[in-house]
Amino acid sequence: MSDNRIPTPHINAPAGAFAETVLMPGDPLRSRLIAERFLEDAQLVNNVRGVQGYTGTWQGKRVSVMASGMGCPSIGIYSYELFHFYGVENIIRIGSAGAMNEKIKVRDIVIGMSAYTNSAYLRSFGFTGNCAPCADYDLLSRAVETARKMGLRVHCGPLYTSDVFYAEDTRDSAILQKLGVLAVEMETAALYANAAAAGKKALAICTISDHTLTGESLPAEERQNSFEDMIRLGLSLA
Repeated sequence: MSDNRIPTPHINAPAGAFAETVLMPGDPLRSRLIAERFLEDAQLVNNVRGVQGYTGTWQGKRVSVMASGMGCPSIGIYSYELFHFYGVENIIRIGSAGAMNEKIKVRDIVIGMSAYTNSAYLRSFGFTGNCAPCADYDLLSRAVETARKMGLRVHCGPLYTSDVFYAEDTRDSAILQKLGVLAVEMETAALYANAAAAGKKALAICTISDHTLTGESLPAEERQNSFEDMIRLGLSLA
């Protein structure tokens, strides 16, 4: 149910502006690209701090797309406000990640079952132990089945949500690889925790943009524009 505390400090959209399902890339430019390239009758509903949000239709279904920014604090704010104040039921993160497994290739898709993290964000929920929040199973199973039907090269397993991009101490990477972590990114753990606490659904679908083992990477422009398979997969879940 929508909350009456809108607009929020970070979203200036009116009540009802967002669909029940929101695709959430990190980059505001990718949000605009998705709206312009994939949605029909897309309307800009938020642009506070340049974090663009749009609502339109895809194959007759009402769907929204809005950027999350980078890191747990940023996606934590936007997903919280969408879940609690705007009546959003599902948030599907569509972003980039760095492969941590030799079987995964650049441009492959990784679907996050769970998210290990070194972030202190999860302490805000009052749990002082170790926590690896999980995806919604319905979204997860539908995404895996749809990806296989689409013929995509997809992997499903744990992600690692890191608070640090330029890490001087990389010992954790080797440990996480042994534990079967597939890829590293910076947002999923906060999204999954927020969804669980709100009784909502979330899923992270990430295209591999670089590889921590081989050093291969995609340039920023290609990272922004070439993730169409991931976007179509996310839209199929709306």
